[in-house]
Amino acid sequence: MSKLYSEQHRSLQDEFETRALADTLEKLIVHSEITAEEKAFIETREMFFLSTVDHLGRPSVSYKGGEKGFIKVVDKSTLAFPSYDGNGMYLSAGNITANNKVGLLLIDFENPHRIRIQGEATVDLNDPLLTEYKEAQLIIRITIKEMWMNCPRYIHKHQKIESSKYVPQKSCETPLPEWKKLDLLQSILPSKDKGKAEKQGGTISVKELQKYERRDDT
Repeated sequence: MSKLYSEQHRSLQDEFETRALADTLEKLIVHSEITAEEKAFIETREMFFLSTVDHLGRPSVSYKGGEKGFIKVVDKSTLAFPSYDGNGMYLSAGNITANNKVGLLLIDFENPHRIRIQGEATVDLNDPLLTEYKEAQLIIRITIKEMWMNCPRYIHKHQKIESSKYVPQKSCETPLPEWKKLDLLQSILPSKDKGKAEKQGGTISVKELQKYERRDDT
């Protein structure tokens, strides 16, 4: 009995004559414990995609980025990563507190390679790992249920130009994102952000933000 495939998957596998291939791949590559090679790959990622399920049962996908090593392999079946300041919606973390099922896609675009992970997640505002990440608001831990390497043949090769200046670093103050400098938002920003716009160049209008977003260095 397959844990990975449903009747709907089987129907398409039979249509395209891949049932035996799919079964063989499940036996060969699907597992739940991180190997040494996978640990090295995971802990050198600077970004990944996180899939969660919202309160209406709809899938949601978010990009997560940080410094190299921001995803930690806690043990052979557990990952952890920080949630930094965002737009205040808390869609991923909020979804997880209601439905802990998640999916992760980790990709190397420079040397095409990718790993898929299915797991169960928790959100902790007091996780001991918080002290290891500057400005982290909470920690998300993933208990891996299944993981496997995906064929990289359709990954377009890209080269990194530079890191985002907004990723928190211990060596410098994190700049305020331009949209948080909008004059119309100043009265409703969380207390930690109030007054920062004035210290970092002053507030801006919507028109000025649109002009900034058209620049190459955003």
